[in-house]
Amino acid sequence: MNIRLRLLVILLGALGVVAIFTFPLWRPLLVNDVVDEAFPGLAADLQDDFTRMPAEEQAAFLEMAQTDPNMALELVTAALSPDTPVAEDEQAMPVMTDPVTVARASFITIDALHGGEGTATVYQLPDESRVLRFEDFRVTNGPDLHVILTKNPDPRDAAAVGTDYIDLGLLKGNVGNQNYDIPAGIDLTEYQAVVIYCVQFRVVFSTATL
Repeated sequence: MNIRLRLLVILLGALGVVAIFTFPLWRPLLVNDVVDEAFPGLAADLQDDFTRMPAEEQAAFLEMAQTDPNMALELVTAALSPDTPVAEDEQAMPVMTDPVTVARASFITIDALHGGEGTATVYQLPDESRVLRFEDFRVTNGPDLHVILTKNPDPRDAAAVGTDYIDLGLLKGNVGNQNYDIPAGIDLTEYQAVVIYCVQFRVVFSTATL
């Protein structure tokens, strides 16, 4: 064996030794670590649905489960449940004589797990009564969702919602047009936002600034 060939063999051997000892460093470049982590406590028939959620949503729910497992479990179960559309006979525009549009706003997305779309419109009737109507509406499914009016025009969390809000009742459905009566005497210059709010866990699902 000539000197050049001998040097080549030694070099290749040295490279092999280096490759073995540095394997943990370059392994991620060649090997994918596939994670298929079950959500703790989630019903078996929903586990496959959970793994089909976008990775960002899965990560957010799993992170939430580290700090509040009960809330995380209920929210992820609701998110994986079928939509609850408003009954067709309740979606129609209410009969109103000469309604005046007082305010209109669009629902927004809060984060990867909570968001809505569609419009919220306040109509005032000649008798001074007012109706809040959602159109082309959809929001992430969740437990104990209420329609509330807040003094904060753009609340994104429970602290911003506070406790001084007007509760118009349970959300009738997470999909579909719907109507809510606004109590007499409410000053909408003070209550400036419509919020879809999980009262049980104090979580904002969507906001529409009037």
